[in-house]
Order: sequence, then structure tokens, then C-alpha cells
Amino acid sequence: MTEGFETLAIHAGQEPDPHTGAVVPPIYAVSTYKQDGVGGLRSGYEYSRSANPTRTGLEEAIAAVEGGSRGLAFASGLAAEDAVLRTVCKPSDHVIIPNDAYGGTYRLFAKVYQSWGLHYDPVPLGDLDAVASAMTQKTKIVWVETPTNPLLGIADIAALAQLAHENGALLVVDNTFASPYLQQPLALGADVVVHSTTKYVGGHSDVIGGALVTADAELGDRLAFNQNAMGAVAGPFDAWLTLRGLKTLAVRMERHCDNAERVVDMLLAHPKVTSVLYPGLPEHPGHEIAAKQMRRFGGMVSFRVEGGEAEAVEICNRAKLFTLGESLGGVESLIEHPGRMTHASAAGSPLEVPSDLVRLSVGIESVDDLLADLSQALG
Repeated sequence: MTEGFETLAIHAGQEPDPHTGAVVPPIYAVSTYKQDGVGGLRSGYEYSRSANPTRTGLEEAIAAVEGGSRGLAFASGLAAEDAVLRTVCKPSDHVIIPNDAYGGTYRLFAKVYQSWGLHYDPVPLGDLDAVASAMTQKTKIVWVETPTNPLLGIADIAALAQLAHENGALLVVDNTFASPYLQQPLALGADVVVHSTTKYVGGHSDVIGGALVTADAELGDRLAFNQNAMGAVAGPFDAWLTLRGLKTLAVRMERHCDNAERVVDMLLAHPKVTSVLYPGLPEHPGHEIAAKQMRRFGGMVSFRVEGGEAEAVEICNRAKLFTLGESLGGVESLIEHPGRMTHASAAGSPLEVPSDLVRLSVGIESVDDLLADLSQALG
């Protein structure tokens, strides 16, 4: 019998401790392990960069909820991105990236990998013809965000997977915005799923982490080799906090979505709001694809306002219950100005975001309180 998402999130990789029966996996704050003779490892553990039982629990759990065979936990989402890129690509290779992507991802390509010799092209991933035209013999990865950060664009994972595979490339999907609860890219043909587990998986704004999940055993072994060789692993306490967050992901995501839908309705009716970006809206250009590949439409909402950048910044400053801050996916609601904050690194590039854009991470507070705060912030 296939277990449900909520069951896997609570139990996969989290068996009661065999020594005490503790129902919560312990934090193995340990660097090295006693060996039973030279090379006689107990359960495969020798050094906690290579493996740690708490981290193993998280890796098994994140693989289970994404429907993969191998999960790997990292010190941050960008560390996970770095691992997959250096595993799959070499200097002179080419990657297609979204023309709307997380600023840190763009910075990694533009400021780190470009000098390493890795070439990239930003492409509107909703346009399959544009993606096909951008493919070269050197293209090794099509890198996908869906929904995108911060414009909430939608890409067709199944169609892009087919296109990538026909051209000898892998499809890597950053699933951070959707979370494993709302979207499972591996089932749609993706080769690797990337997460900043800092966000919805952790869910409480108290831990930094990242993860990779794949269904391909050989690729999983290569990724695991580089995880150990490069060393940017999740520590045991970070892994434990992330596991704790994963247990409640399903119920939290339902509330995030409920609240976001109410916020969207309020913004649509406000005279100062010139457009609302949310894939749950029937008029969103990616709505039909999002409805096909997502369980619901998520807790992220972006909108544009009259008055340009100055007014967008002031709205952020006037918010009270919505905390002005970067990141997303926590239980508390956040507001930010992407152009000056999370996407400042993309200024002047093809990924530059509109200056009148405000991005919301809608939390799980009482929704009437959120609506009242947004109303006063909009003025």
C-alpha cells in the first residue's frame, strides 16, 4: 500500500529510536564514530560529513515525500544548487535558466560560474519554442522554477522534461515555492528536485538548509559523492529542525493557500493595485498548467502598485503584521520589495524585476488580521 503524503512526512526516515523507543529521532551531535575493527563500520557511519543519523532521517524523509529514491541534505539551498551544477556540468557547458528566477541563483551563474566557464542563457520557460531555440549541443541542464520568484510564472514541467531529454539534457526543478506537498516534479519527468528547505519545508524561519532529490540511482550516487567531497552538509541540529518542520508541511500549506486566496481577492479589489500575480487566478497565463501539475496554488503572492517604486517601498515600510524581511515560507507573513532586496543582484540584467513590485509570503495567521494590515499599508 502506498502511504499518503502526511504519513510519509511524519514517519519516513523517522522510526522510533531502537535504544530508547523515543518517537522523535535524536540529534546525533557527533563528529566521529567508534569502528568495530579497522573498516568495521556500524550501520555505515564513520564521520559526520559523510553521514550522520539525524541527517539520514531527513534525507530519507525528503526523498519519500518527493517520490524519489535518493535525498541529500545540504547547509543551504545554494549549496544544494552548487552541488548539482558541479556534478552535472563542466567548464564550457551550457545551462538554460529562467528569465525570472531567484536572485541568488542568478548571482551563482553570473558571478561564480561564468568565471568557471559555465555558460547560461535566461529564457522564458513558458515558451517552449524559445527553450528549444536556446538549446545547444553543450546544454546539460534546463533549470526550472515554477512558480518563479518573484513574478510567479508557471512552466510546464512535463513538456520541458521531454524537450530536455530529447536534447540530451537533464531537467532540474527548484520546487521551493510549491513545496513537495503542492507539486512533485519527479513524477512529471524531472531528473533532480532542488529545495531551499529554509522555506516551506522547515517552515518556521529558524533554520537554513537545502536538499536535492532524484529518482535515478546512478545520478544519486554522483550527487552523494560530491556532497561528501565538497562538504556543505546539513548539521544534525539543522536536520532535526527541518524534520520537525516537514511533519506539519501538509496542514501548513493548506492554511497558506487558504490565506493567500483571500489576500488575492482583497488586492484585486484595491484601487491602488495595478496587477496581481498569482497562478490561482483564471486569467494568469499559466493557470491551466498550474492546475494540472499543482495540488493548490501556493502561499506566495506578488502585486504591482500605482506610484511606482517609491510607493511600493512605502507599502513595505507601512506594513506591521506583515514583517519586512527577506526569505519566505515561514508561519509568519513577510513583505518585501524584490528590486531592492532579494533580487538586487539581478539589477541591470535580463532578470531585473519591476520596481513597482511587492512580494508577499502569506503566513498562517488569522486572515482577517492580514487583510486589515494590508489595507492600512496600501493606504
